[in-house]
Amino acid sequence: MEFGGINFDTYLKQYPDKNGYFGRYGGAYISDELKKAMEEITEAYFTIAKSSKFVGELRRIRREFQGRPTPISYLERLSTSIGNVQLYVKREDLNHTGAHKLNHCMGEALLAKYMGKKKVIAETGAGQHGVALATAAAYFGLECDIYMGAVDIKKQAPNVARMKILGANVIEVTEGLQTLKEAVDAAFAAYTKEYKDCIYCIGSVLGPHPFPLMVRDFQHVVGEEAREQFISMTGELPDAIVACVGGGSNAAGFFSGFLNDPVDIYGIEPLGRGPKLGDHAASLKYGEEGIMHGFNSIMLKDENGDPAPVYSVSSGLDYPSSGPEHAFLRDLGRVQYDVIDDEETIDAFYKLSRMEGIIPALESAHAVAYGIKLAERMGRGSVLINLSGRGDKDMDYVIEKYGIR
Repeated sequence: MEFGGINFDTYLKQYPDKNGYFGRYGGAYISDELKKAMEEITEAYFTIAKSSKFVGELRRIRREFQGRPTPISYLERLSTSIGNVQLYVKREDLNHTGAHKLNHCMGEALLAKYMGKKKVIAETGAGQHGVALATAAAYFGLECDIYMGAVDIKKQAPNVARMKILGANVIEVTEGLQTLKEAVDAAFAAYTKEYKDCIYCIGSVLGPHPFPLMVRDFQHVVGEEAREQFISMTGELPDAIVACVGGGSNAAGFFSGFLNDPVDIYGIEPLGRGPKLGDHAASLKYGEEGIMHGFNSIMLKDENGDPAPVYSVSSGLDYPSSGPEHAFLRDLGRVQYDVIDDEETIDAFYKLSRMEGIIPALESAHAVAYGIKLAERMGRGSVLINLSGRGDKDMDYVIEKYGIR
């Protein structure tokens, strides 16, 4: 299949290129000292992580520890309430720790073990990446430092408790807006000092090369499973697939299974309170090209050209940029990126909970909300939504801010 001049038969092997670029996006804009660390990780990934021993151990972990494959669920009541479009969800909320994040965290921690590292460092927003990495660190016997903004620590108290129970050192970040962007800043600063003994396990398809590649590859299992399962369930491909996009790890893995198929693909960003700068985190919708955290992509900028303040009801989506592959797929036109606001997200959160008995993460509720709107627009066909995580972590926050509906 060809799209935008790109042959998607070989896309996953062609992109990114050897320097980590998806077209003009990606790369590694870092200090010479950190370049050595990234080159070490890249070399290890293409030797160790591509070996049959590594792949075999990761597959065993996914099967025996993570509980993969996760199922697809048909949303019968929700579909009937809309009309003739059939809605399905890929249940990453049933992956161990409650989200897709463990898929790449177990891969990154296993790589760290093979490299002889003693510690893993990461940032987290919603806490799901932090919980997943703390879980992986406990599994492999590694030390674990998690950097988290003070605002997100208050919003995501259940996940903070889980990280601490798992043995992680949760480090509160009080600079700036005290959310995900600042957590990444702090984690990178710490990694610069400790890279010889640890590995920075980035929580999404962003950062300097090779992380956008590595995280996508570790998350590819989601799209691979979903495609096979959907065909097995229905005898055909879905007409459309939908996933939320912050940094974009769940979407990158999910989309990768369908890029070469005649399927419409939608990535959904948080519109938050509205289109005014500072009220949302929809970088692909409203941003421009720029470099931050070691990679070139589309980002939201303030009047000085620096990363702009962002907001979202979901802590995992409030980041002022997006993974470079998403910027590339947007420019190609292969993936359509759109937005959902806070109110639509909360409505979808309650609708899925009440009608299907599934409480979604607020991140995932963005995708559910768009899936519902898309189904109403389509009139007939099928939509597969990636339910990237469960909503346990969000319940107290939603009740406190929005009440029971």
